[in-house]
Amino acid sequence: MTDNAELTASFTELYGTAPEGIWAAPGRVNLIGEYTDFNDGFVMPLALPHAARAAVARRTDGQLRLHSTDVPGGVVSLRVDELTPHSGHGWAAYPAGVVWALTEAGHTVTGADIQLTSTVPVGAGLSSSAALEVVTALALNDLFQLGLSAPEIAVLGQRAENAFVGVPCGVMDQMASACCTEGHALHLDTRDLTLRQVPFDLAAHGLKLLVVDTRVKHALGDGAYAERRAGCEAGARALGIGSLRDLPYEGLDAALETLAAAGEDESVVRYVRHVVSDNHRVEQVIALLDAGEVRAAGPVLTEGHVSLRDDLRVSCPELDLVVSAANEAGALGARMTGGGFGGSAIVLVEEAMEDTVAKAVSEAFTAAGHAAPGVFPAVPSAGGRRIAPAA
Repeated sequence: MTDNAELTASFTELYGTAPEGIWAAPGRVNLIGEYTDFNDGFVMPLALPHAARAAVARRTDGQLRLHSTDVPGGVVSLRVDELTPHSGHGWAAYPAGVVWALTEAGHTVTGADIQLTSTVPVGAGLSSSAALEVVTALALNDLFQLGLSAPEIAVLGQRAENAFVGVPCGVMDQMASACCTEGHALHLDTRDLTLRQVPFDLAAHGLKLLVVDTRVKHALGDGAYAERRAGCEAGARALGIGSLRDLPYEGLDAALETLAAAGEDESVVRYVRHVVSDNHRVEQVIALLDAGEVRAAGPVLTEGHVSLRDDLRVSCPELDLVVSAANEAGALGARMTGGGFGGSAIVLVEEAMEDTVAKAVSEAFTAAGHAAPGVFPAVPSAGGRRIAPAA
């Protein structure tokens, strides 16, 4: 879909009636703070211009009809009162899971016709699933006058992905999609959901943040993500704390010695080291941005990648190649972003070096026999909202 008029026309042709509105919710990149959100830690995402859009109309007969312009196949027809977790439905599980989460929380949803389209690359680690969840929740919240706040919508989206779809993600992706504001990064405390909009005007500093999509599709439902979450929880239990958020960076070395002495699994020790140090890196980047020392954040990004690669072990050869090629070509710093095992990396560059760095990465991929990556600037954009008719 290229515009709202076409989406409206498509909805009307498909369902035989006009939609009551169109909503949008963006994908995101995470500047720093990875695998920290399910440990009650700190994250710093920003919304992308790429977004999911939903044309929606209410029903009163309990039917939920879902269609995507981006996925081959017809309308998926379900009943609101028969939605069951872990029941499949492919892409449709994300919006269906939101309806299930809303009804489970006591909200009345009598059915809906939903037409979805998205420009968020699927499998690129840019939160295409969270965008689907948030845009669905936004629309139903408005149409059924549920009175939910943006953070409450995000939590419901996370509930849908955790309990209905079966991916044990933290809340960062949904919070970014629901709560980010244009021109800012979101400093989020995932323990209590307090947030701060941090000005992120890279152009004023002569800088750009590039997203490099490796084209390696990642899937977080294959057990690797859940294994790392379980390992982090095991580390917290062994240390006698509620979550790894409760371990200060200054106490990390002593804690790692304690875990090793207790015979804790080596992978658990690595996971603890990553999470606590990445929480610290979020605080470092915040301090640098507040001080106007944006360039100095570059090496912190690269340190984060090394930790994700070596301690958490969620990188892949293509992501590592982006980071090494970009830095060798003059980038200020780079790291993988998102859940890993494929997906995307971010690269902080001087504006004057954008083309040089992008070319170096592309040439490195060609030399290694990889498919050409996608490269585009990350422009801090608005979070979820109603876009037609205007709210």
